[in-house]
Amino acid sequence: MQIGPFQLKNNLIVAPMAGVTDRPFRQLCKKMGAGMAVSEMVTSNSLLYGSAKTKRRANHEGEVEPISVQIAGGDPAMMAEAARYNASEGAQIIDINMGCPAKKVCNVMAGSALLQDEPLVGRILESVVKAVPDTPVTLKIRTGWDKSHRNALAILHIAQESGIQALAIHGRTRACGYSGEAEYETIAAVKAEAHIPVIANGDITTPEKARFVLEATGADAIMIGRAAQGRPWLFREIGHFLASGEKLPSPEVAEIHDVLLAHLDDLYRFYGEVAGARMARKHIAWYTRGLADSAGFRHAMNQLQGTHAQLDAVNDFFWRTRERTSRLIYLDAAPEQREAA
Repeated sequence: MQIGPFQLKNNLIVAPMAGVTDRPFRQLCKKMGAGMAVSEMVTSNSLLYGSAKTKRRANHEGEVEPISVQIAGGDPAMMAEAARYNASEGAQIIDINMGCPAKKVCNVMAGSALLQDEPLVGRILESVVKAVPDTPVTLKIRTGWDKSHRNALAILHIAQESGIQALAIHGRTRACGYSGEAEYETIAAVKAEAHIPVIANGDITTPEKARFVLEATGADAIMIGRAAQGRPWLFREIGHFLASGEKLPSPEVAEIHDVLLAHLDDLYRFYGEVAGARMARKHIAWYTRGLADSAGFRHAMNQLQGTHAQLDAVNDFFWRTRERTSRLIYLDAAPEQREAA
């Protein structure tokens, strides 16, 4: 799959997730087989460009290309400025967020709330594309505002006319949030009329589901979000299955231990002692779901302060686990749906 001048190594893409797809997570997923990873949302409010959070989100030092940065907002001029700012900071692809269903985003007429106003969608897309003529611009949407107003096809035509170079679609409406099951018929209808690459997103949790979604939609690529939390090797598993039709065995507990330690080290370096320990808690919880006695471990982990205490607890837990079993046995479901061990 190609976006602008960038030929991706495969058609597996990490979805942008607020508070998750920071540089350490993006780098890890790319190492585990993802062809591209989109950053968490960066605000279009220029007053926040100097904040520590925004600067950190614009930090792409050492990141494997292509570097895709997602911007969010509802004002065409501010979105154009955000695109220019992030391109100057190293973004090689600008992605526009019109898919986030969060109330705090939609209430300020951003994210998927924009799908209610197609003329505004057009103005934003045209402004951003014009602002960064040498940088490809992509768009992420949902199938519509609600089930009675699925307008992804209309958005496709607006996007193509505006110069958008790829369209990612989550198979739910904004009103659906993350409830129920994703539907792929709308994505297939969009792909049938598209002249740009279409990326399917939503409920892709296993190698078999990845193949099904690609076949059902005809999409050029798939985008994986929540299912990769604590399971970054999912990209490796899907890539192998799509290429060979064979499933890889689940990872050994020893590998999970090593991957988690490397991820924690990267988080601590990126965020610092205090913020790093805080950010690490959710990742540790995701990695350990599916392992025996992990529910009690996760509860105790959330009480610990500091990186050294976290590392000691993680090492103790995994060494005890490795004495009992060599491989992880996990449920093939999204992280929030997996049962606690």
